[in-house]
Amino acid sequence: MKLSVIIVNYNVRYFLEQCLHSVREASKGLEVEVFVVDNASVDGSVKMVGEKFAGTHCIANTENVGFAKANNQAISIAKGEYILLLNPDTVIETDTFSKVIGFMDQHPDAGGLGVKMVDGKGNFLPESKRGLPTPVVAFYKIFGLSRLFPHSPRFNKYHLGYLDKNKTHKVDVLSGACMLVRKSILDSIGYLDEQFFMYGEDIDLSYRIVKAGFCNYYFPETRIIHYKGESTKKGSLNYVFVFYNAMIIFAKKHFSPQNARVFSIFINLAIYFRASLSVAFRVLRKAFLPLIDMLFTFAGIFALARYWELKVIYPNGGHYPVEFYSFILPGYLIAWLLAVYFSGGYDRPVKIWKSLQGMATGTVIILVIYALLPAQFRFSRMLTIFGAAWGMISMSGIRLILHLLNIQEYRFGVGQSKRFVIVGEDEESHRVADLLKKALNNPGFIGLVKSGNGLVDKNGFLGNLSQVQEIIKVYSIDEVIFCARDVPAQVIIDQMAALQGLEVDFKIAPPESLSIIGSNSINTAGDLYVIDINSINKVNNRRNKRVFDVITSLALLISYPVTAFIVKDPANFLLNILKVLAGARSWSGYAPVVAHDNKLPGIRAGILHPTDAFGKTGLDEQSVQRLNILYARDYHLLGEFRIIFKGFRNLGRK
Repeated sequence: MKLSVIIVNYNVRYFLEQCLHSVREASKGLEVEVFVVDNASVDGSVKMVGEKFAGTHCIANTENVGFAKANNQAISIAKGEYILLLNPDTVIETDTFSKVIGFMDQHPDAGGLGVKMVDGKGNFLPESKRGLPTPVVAFYKIFGLSRLFPHSPRFNKYHLGYLDKNKTHKVDVLSGACMLVRKSILDSIGYLDEQFFMYGEDIDLSYRIVKAGFCNYYFPETRIIHYKGESTKKGSLNYVFVFYNAMIIFAKKHFSPQNARVFSIFINLAIYFRASLSVAFRVLRKAFLPLIDMLFTFAGIFALARYWELKVIYPNGGHYPVEFYSFILPGYLIAWLLAVYFSGGYDRPVKIWKSLQGMATGTVIILVIYALLPAQFRFSRMLTIFGAAWGMISMSGIRLILHLLNIQEYRFGVGQSKRFVIVGEDEESHRVADLLKKALNNPGFIGLVKSGNGLVDKNGFLGNLSQVQEIIKVYSIDEVIFCARDVPAQVIIDQMAALQGLEVDFKIAPPESLSIIGSNSINTAGDLYVIDINSINKVNNRRNKRVFDVITSLALLISYPVTAFIVKDPANFLLNILKVLAGARSWSGYAPVVAHDNKLPGIRAGILHPTDAFGKTGLDEQSVQRLNILYARDYHLLGEFRIIFKGFRNLGRK
């Protein structure tokens, strides 16, 4: 056996499927065995591997044992002369295996090898080649000097930015995302160090290879796409702590005690520095628009209140009581902002009408409460209406300015009505187009492009691959989707590089799959189009479902002396109310089935089910599962009301 490929997977089923497809293509004509070690995924990854990739050795762990230990499980039984550690969120070229094996065969001094990696937009990933993270190197990276001086031999030794990314080099450290190692060396120096749960194990292994007298090579003559950050979100606090603690383990293991202490001090400073930045950035990112709204809305209603006070209410002298400015106006502001939030005014993509809807709802709530207040606290209905009008104008203006400034997060309609071209042959292109129409509510335009460069016989095709750049410009395309069955990975990566200046996104559709995959950055959401996961997974629907549960529970609790006589099992009905209020249950959820479908998004267990809305019992399992899918795909609050109304007598269900 020449090559053993080992892929450790954790809840990235659709990326794994695409990765395995590319591995299968690259393995043709070679002696290759493939291992998937699954760390207790709950997304149906293991089932998918068994159904679609016969011959793949699948090790299904019952717990997440970490990256190093999972790889070691496969290494210990692998038969290949070479071991390739490969991330599941990667796509390799069809000649990757033949090229890397050929290089290693010709260079007996090579202990390990890494390739040129690009992200989901074709941008070079600097971690393709790295230097040893000594205290000085780590200091320059942690405090941003390596980023300020990307090509400096002194300041950017971590990513070796001064080395030509298009030439082969000996390097200190290879990336565990795609790392080829001789099995004989692993048997000699030991497998991955299981002290490292995640991150750092590739640095440790690279260093031990060099210490054993071998070389690590950066080999750019073949490339892989690495959807960086999909399997582990690198913007999270958990990443900061796990990654930098891995650096401390490495220092204690390989550096002198004195250097290890110095390194640990730097790393601990970095942990708190980066963690603080991460928290601050996340808070500011989420709070930016509400804070701007609060500032401008309050300034406006304060100015209106002063004008109304001096010119209308007290033209001959006098003032509103201090409580008006201290409590009433802030109360208005809080009511408006909360109403905008629950209306989805702060969801992405930004929609002005949701902000206006929230302001209108908040105004109605304020006026209702106003009517119930004692006379001394009722200052002016007109001021409330004028304040609401100002809030609508200011919120609309703020969003319009942010849109015109071309700030991605605040662009109107981002993710809606996108314009696509699909690159492939007839059958697969039409299959992917149909999948796209089902996955998206409103694709703005879908054009087809032949994957070859020959004559186009129309049939819905705009042109061929050689014309794709012109097609993107003429049809104002937002995303290019490549059919992996028809377009080799080399061509995909070449096209991504050639089209970088056109500001389009890229995705890949694996053959016979219900997914279209792409990723532009580590924080990009919505880069996975899947037919069977839709509206119930949206942020505003999750929030609305929880608000509905709480309001319904409070109403049922107040009316319990009456409803207890209607509902079966009134004792458990009261217990259910408390469970829903506590967030342990929901009033509606998926109907139980024997064969649970892991494709459905995770939600709280429901007391009632979609079957209750139809008043039917004894449905076969396929029908129940279909109702569950429809409930998840087409979720809306009217459906919740219908389920509650039809199944009211069963609210005491255990």
